[in-house]
Amino acid sequence: MPDHADNVRPEDTAPRGALRPRQAERWLFRGIYGLVLASALVAALDVPGEAPDPGQDALWVLLTALASGAAHGYAHVIARRASAEGPAEHGRARAVLAEWPLPATVLPTVLLLLGAVAGWWTEDTAVDVALLFNTVALLGLGVSAARTAGLGWLSSLRAGVVDMLIGLMVIAADVLIE
Repeated sequence: MPDHADNVRPEDTAPRGALRPRQAERWLFRGIYGLVLASALVAALDVPGEAPDPGQDALWVLLTALASGAAHGYAHVIARRASAEGPAEHGRARAVLAEWPLPATVLPTVLLLLGAVAGWWTEDTAVDVALLFNTVALLGLGVSAARTAGLGWLSSLRAGVVDMLIGLMVIAADVLIE
């Protein structure tokens, strides 16, 4: 009978074809954060009874994501200085630029809102599709993060569903608040 210890992946290794574990972890964390941020913003900016302004909403989503990424990167610099690790090994600009997945993951939401500006669909449709897209993307990133961590498919699907529940909570809050 085979020993189950043979299936344990050594630390700091990833499944074949995956990004390096630390790099993948950072990208997935920032991507999930960006998707949740985009969902919460697009839901909050879509106020019933107000005249739709999808261009302004798209700008707010993008600027908030850029500011959040910059703040998160700079917080890493400050935390590293405050810890026993001493000064950051990378400069401030590099730490902020490393947050690029966060604003990148809001781009589908921004593009959907810009489609409403172009008259391709209504802002309500853009918001609904963005919330649905972001929720499905949360499932995909959650599964990907778990697979990168070396979990099996069933555990990875469970992790993805938990991430997807965050998106569903945003949708539920949007429905209840409206």
